[in-house]
Amino acid sequence: MRRLADRLGAGAMSLYWHVDNKETVFDLALDSVLEYRGPQQTGESQDWRADVVHMLEGWRASMLRHPWSASLLPRRALGPNILSRLELLSRTLSGAGVADADLNAAIWSLWNYVIGATITRANFDRSDDDMTAAQQRLAGLSEHYPTIERSRLLLDNDWDGTFRKGLDFLLDGLALGTGRDAAGRNP
Repeated sequence: MRRLADRLGAGAMSLYWHVDNKETVFDLALDSVLEYRGPQQTGESQDWRADVVHMLEGWRASMLRHPWSASLLPRRALGPNILSRLELLSRTLSGAGVADADLNAAIWSLWNYVIGATITRANFDRSDDDMTAAQQRLAGLSEHYPTIERSRLLLDNDWDGTFRKGLDFLLDGLALGTGRDAAGRNP
């Protein structure tokens, strides 16, 4: 609290006029990071899939700007911004045909994917030297790990493209589970 007060140019004790404790500061900071700044839906969307991609890519981008947020999320109180985001996601998936009985599994699958991808990206930076050393090591072990070497699993540095492709895989599965094709249309 003292460091926060110093950054704000205030006394540490004066912060307690606004918050009860540092846990409340974490809750407020996290909720601020998770505010959804995308277009608000005024009616039924014609492209649920694009809406979900926009929401989740924005969520991931917000958390990558504040890497501490992804690790705090599972332990913090759910503030109004995250609840609004979850409500919008739930409403969008429900409107796309995800049954109420499947909605929680769909939401948690997407939630876990975004959080996992964010934490991995935030903590898995490698220098060019690290990438070269990994490539040489894998080349020497290719007889034991041919699929990993062939797919370049540990060398892929296209974080955004990989996130989007994985999200497409999840959304394809959701679309099929609703009886729609991968684009979200009824066959």
